[in-house]
Amino acid sequence: MELKDAFNELPTPCYIVDETRLINNLEILDEVQNETGCKILLAQKAFSMFSLYPLIGKYLAGTTASGLFEARLGYEKMKKENHVFATAYREDEFDEIVKFCDHIVFNSFNQWLKYKNQALAAGRECGIRINPEYSTQDHAIYDPCAPGSRMGVTLQQFRPELLKEIKGLHFHTLCEQDADALESTLAAVVDKFGHYLKQMEWLNFGGGHHITREDYDIDKLISCINRTQENYQLKVYLEPGEAVALNTGFLVARVLDIVENGIKNVILDTSAACHMPDVLEMPYRPEIIGSGLPLEKPFTYRLGGPTCLAGDIIGDYAFSQPLKIGDRVVFRDMAIYSMVKNNTFNGMNLPAIAIFTKDKKIQIVKKFSYEDFKNRLS
Repeated sequence: MELKDAFNELPTPCYIVDETRLINNLEILDEVQNETGCKILLAQKAFSMFSLYPLIGKYLAGTTASGLFEARLGYEKMKKENHVFATAYREDEFDEIVKFCDHIVFNSFNQWLKYKNQALAAGRECGIRINPEYSTQDHAIYDPCAPGSRMGVTLQQFRPELLKEIKGLHFHTLCEQDADALESTLAAVVDKFGHYLKQMEWLNFGGGHHITREDYDIDKLISCINRTQENYQLKVYLEPGEAVALNTGFLVARVLDIVENGIKNVILDTSAACHMPDVLEMPYRPEIIGSGLPLEKPFTYRLGGPTCLAGDIIGDYAFSQPLKIGDRVVFRDMAIYSMVKNNTFNGMNLPAIAIFTKDKKIQIVKKFSYEDFKNRLS
């Protein structure tokens, strides 16, 4: 069976991840590890499909989390290095954070002073997130270096007298960017914090590196890693999320109805608000296999979801043939920030989750039901 044939066999809506494409991404990331000796972690905030963690764990050094539940998931399902960063930790959760994580990064020296004894008593490696105050992107919602950001310690707020038991520094400033943004960010980090790097055992470059994108400059990334490790005699970590599962996943939807009101509205069984919320949050227009821009092909439609939200609109698309009720449309690049962010607004069911295995077979991993919706409520 080919992947295009599998789309017609799935229940809808359904996320499906192509195992072969995932392996290709993992091999690229592993090549970076082999060329540099750095360690690459899966950022679970982008992709937490734990049925694939055993495969991912064959290539990557472990996982990184943004809070307790992700930390526990990485601990239980990947069983390798397990890092965590949170803007602030809860007192009633920190015992478990210490239990599950071997590396704990703090967002402020206040948090470090509050929890350091507990973390160090458990033998955990601790780090501080820094803010180099150097922006390389235009979207403030994704820019940790935007003015007034709550993310990381600026040079003005840095307290070198508290570094004695800190093993590493962490910065995360990129979002879907190439190695040139990393290179210029590193220059800002070195300019402001280079003196302190000599005291560190590791430096975490964070995420946002689009390493598996076709035009990404891997040679420049390798150069940045090697230069940093050699200059400061430390270990570099990277924690990409998107790069692990980039272009590996699809969301298969079905046409429920077509409503004409000056334009042709196609109502799908898939919702932007529920099943691909970044379409509204970023916003962006996801690609659909076989489609084009409006009027680029003979038949143009506005695709929307079945919820009561008037703005539950995915976008305008053109097709070579007219769409009919019952037809399937397949959205590209739907492994990342989809399953981890979806919701059951309006009582919408969640898409099933499937794998298209390297043996070219469909493996349905999970189907959801009314019980999943009900159990989130009370």
